Amino acid sequence: MTQPDPDPSAAAGESVAAPSGQPLTLQEVIWNEPGPAGLTVRFRFVAPEIGAGGSIGFETASADIQALCESYALPRIAEQGPMPAQVVISMADVPLPFGEPAPEATQYFEAFTIRDGICIWEPF
Repeated sequence: MTQPDPDPSAAAGESVAAPSGQPLTLQEVIWNEPGPAGLTVRFRFVAPEIGAGGSIGFETASADIQALCESYALPRIAEQGPMPAQVVISMADVPLPFGEPAPEATQYFEAFTIRDGICIWEPF
């Protein structure tokens, strides 16, 4: 069952800084949603510049995703009870409903485990 974001410091619609300078907006945070590794927290961002004709390619977006896990997600999950088994950071060029296919959208997803306060990239 998808749980609403219990942390008011991670508010949908919030503008978030990325190291690349690309504009990001937090679409939502999904807590307590099971994933393949167990308890998973998903941070979903809208990143218009990753779309067709945008200025951000996969390499840059991937570096931003790593930074978002470490500087945005970790501080927010540290106070929320049990540490999740996995954190997923996603970017899409347009807002999308969770879990619905959208072949017309550009989307990037990265999964991380948290070890010693560091986001460790995990291949899907």
